[in-house]
Amino acid sequence: MKLSVRIRGDWFAVPCKGTEKISWFGDECLRRFYKAKSNVGHAKERVFEIRKAKGGAILDRDDLIKDVLDDNDFLTVVLDSDMSSPATGPAEITYVDEKIDQAEYKKSIEYISLDGNSLSTDELVRIGKGDYLVKLTVEAEEKVKKSRLLVNSILDSKKVVYGITTGFGKFSNVTIGTDKLVELQENLIRSHSAGVGSPLSPERTRMLLALRINILSKGYSGITLETLKQLIDALNANCLPWVPEKGTVGASGDLAPLSHLALGMLGEGKMWSPKSGWADAKYVLEANNLEPIKLKPKEGLALINGTQMIASLGAEAVERADAISRQADVIAALTLDVLKGTTRAFDSDIHRVRPHKGQIKVARNLRSLLHSETHPSEIAESHRFCQRVQDAYTLRCTPQVHGIVNDTVDFVRGLLTTELNSATDNPVSFHIITMVFAETNEVVSGGNFHGEYPAKALDYLAIGIHELANMSERRIERLVNPALSELPAFLTPEGGLNSGFMIAHCTAAALVSENKVLCHPASVDSLTTSAGTEDHVSMGGFAARKALRVVEHVEQVLAIELLAACQAIEFLRPLKTTIPLEEVIRQVRTVVGPWKKDRFMSPDIDAVTKLLQEEKIFKTVKPLMDNYHSCQSLETKVFSPTSSFVVPTNGPVHKRRKMSKH
Repeated sequence: MKLSVRIRGDWFAVPCKGTEKISWFGDECLRRFYKAKSNVGHAKERVFEIRKAKGGAILDRDDLIKDVLDDNDFLTVVLDSDMSSPATGPAEITYVDEKIDQAEYKKSIEYISLDGNSLSTDELVRIGKGDYLVKLTVEAEEKVKKSRLLVNSILDSKKVVYGITTGFGKFSNVTIGTDKLVELQENLIRSHSAGVGSPLSPERTRMLLALRINILSKGYSGITLETLKQLIDALNANCLPWVPEKGTVGASGDLAPLSHLALGMLGEGKMWSPKSGWADAKYVLEANNLEPIKLKPKEGLALINGTQMIASLGAEAVERADAISRQADVIAALTLDVLKGTTRAFDSDIHRVRPHKGQIKVARNLRSLLHSETHPSEIAESHRFCQRVQDAYTLRCTPQVHGIVNDTVDFVRGLLTTELNSATDNPVSFHIITMVFAETNEVVSGGNFHGEYPAKALDYLAIGIHELANMSERRIERLVNPALSELPAFLTPEGGLNSGFMIAHCTAAALVSENKVLCHPASVDSLTTSAGTEDHVSMGGFAARKALRVVEHVEQVLAIELLAACQAIEFLRPLKTTIPLEEVIRQVRTVVGPWKKDRFMSPDIDAVTKLLQEEKIFKTVKPLMDNYHSCQSLETKVFSPTSSFVVPTNGPVHKRRKMSKH
């Protein structure tokens, strides 16, 4: 047997027969650890315990190795001095600072074929979640082979070609000897692995690696099919390199993140797998029967080309933005009904004369959720003859504001879909790009590496999606403010003794304020890098990361509004809202009960945020919305003093009108 062991962050392999006891194994690990340290300190240390790397299960010293461990298992040996306090025991290992959620990944058996031309943002996100394994199409394999043949012909002819037989950047005039070409590529990966910060999650690293594979499968990078298949094998085995999230300026592509991605595949740096957690890459690969990549000329260059970190994070951001924008309509509808608002602002006539696609779509959604002959609301009927003339903008203008968010999401998704399937081959940190065109036997320099397209789009996405939270926070204010809602202050019985939603609203306000700073475009900045050759950069990496943060805040603010609206309706019972909105409330009540008195609120916000992230709210109401559109051919007109009519001279106003299909 062979076991991979971590002591104080260092990993090494320890062979054994399996018939030894765990206590022997701990002592042997300590001996090997201090042998590597020139025996310094060995006599002063003692093994405190031995744990499995994943999950932290403590092993019994008297058990036989073969009875509790499998070949290639990953372990952590904890020394006495590693513990933060002898009194607290093994609650925390002080040197392990890279812990992440090691939830089991889906063991998918379904494959998606990558060809470099047809990957969607939704498919990329689903690959990240483990829904698919990946493979290449036959056509893609042939393109990769042809591209590599051209690189080989360049090498055979001893031509001087940038990045293949020369140095990089200021060293592009230095010709590299044939015997140094592999070392040139390895040095490129190592020197460019200069990122900092927390690593991307395994899910996001899967997306990054899958997108890198998709771009390489286009056949413009000169990589060998053998190396490309090694990337595919690692992805399908969930062997994912440590990729720090910070360090790219998004100009000559995402050089630092993609270099870290490649470094792990070389068997250097750290790598994650469900079996091991974070460990030395060479041991993770070996435990999964994978070989480290041995680079050939041009391959280091091929592995770090392009805007794949910006685009992969952007794909997640746009898909989550789409999901929350759909559900924002549902939440706004529930808030409007419990605040006794009017539905007349969503009349199709109003939106037909300003026919923006998103605006019309949102108004149509709201009509399917609110009071109608198909879905009547007892709450709406209870205030039909009130004296309110119109609602506040955050209620009345929902189609106009939510609508442009929908249109923004559609625009950004379209641009990112193009980016996911574009050749953005990039040699290193310079202003030129080397692409291999096998069909014309050319190696052409250009600028497809530049991240301005996805950077600008993701800045736009952040600005657009933020408005959902801006609107939501103001609706929360209307729900908790008794002067605006005619409901108990902060939606709590026995106000004073209970504070209710007082601070939940503050949390929403804090998130909205933070978003306003995050919405400042990253792509308006540019700092010259690479000794002046990169004299304009996109800063797209930060644009992508902060777009994701903005979307996360929007999800949380809307979760608070949904909780508040569900609490507000408790004070209107026994009146019921429409069937779709009652189903929303029922879904929320599966994870969060009503507030009869104050309680710990953060877990409730987290639970409802998760409902939104999993799209359970929209999935609950979608069939009922579809039913409205399929069975109600005439649009309901509700007469009340909340709307004004000009009575025609040739007859009465009709209550019902044939519905538009849009």
